[in-house]
Amino acid sequence: MKAGQPAAEPPSILSKAFELLRAFNTNDRVMTLSELARASELPKSTVHRLLGRLMELDAIEPHLDGYKLSLSMIQLGANTPAAALRDLAMPYLAALHRWTSQTVHLGVLRKFDVVYLEKLSLPDAPVGLTSVGARLPANCTAVGKALLAGENFEDLEAFLPSPLPMLTADSINDIPRLIRQLREVCESGLAREYNESLVGVGCIASPIIVHGFTIGAVSISHRANEPLNPKAETALRDAAAAIARQAKESLRKPHRAMWFGHDL
Repeated sequence: MKAGQPAAEPPSILSKAFELLRAFNTNDRVMTLSELARASELPKSTVHRLLGRLMELDAIEPHLDGYKLSLSMIQLGANTPAAALRDLAMPYLAALHRWTSQTVHLGVLRKFDVVYLEKLSLPDAPVGLTSVGARLPANCTAVGKALLAGENFEDLEAFLPSPLPMLTADSINDIPRLIRQLREVCESGLAREYNESLVGVGCIASPIIVHGFTIGAVSISHRANEPLNPKAETALRDAAAAIARQAKESLRKPHRAMWFGHDL
């Protein structure tokens, strides 16, 4: 610590509890005390105390010789405005998935990341980085570009991290080039990605726009070397527009006027 700098505030018990909760992931849904200590970088004694309290609060449940997130956490997540968007979108996502036989995503923007709210795929679909709740750099994905295209470009140029994060050698890490692509998204209503989040995967995405705000985006992913049905772009735009109409209708109901704002 440099002279004159205030001492860093030690992490609170609440911060430690969230570090422990975030240790769970799609690959490690059930974890032992030792695994949780390693993943959260907390002492075993601290993890043991936190587990006891979190089980009392029904945030964590015991499972065989380990621990898992409680079902009450699903209930909390289901009460977010983003979950309401997912509920509205599901019929259109399912129809798009059936028609294309391709992987379909729904995502929203958090800072400069895409957070995936839904993923519908076939058993033989390429293994990707995406899953429900996963976050990826927005500049590396078609969904992210569709979302960023709804932002103020001057603000983006000032605040985007430089260089931009990269997931593959084809990821866009140049801000002016990204802005040029975002302007094209505004004109066409479609964002595109080829080998930018994962080699061998292509994707197109369309924004969901409500009252001038981009509240989410829908995408179709496919093998980069296999062309999509020529009508897929129109189907994707239509699905995004239909979800937007449903969101607008939902806003007319009592107590929902603030649900689908700029930060869903």
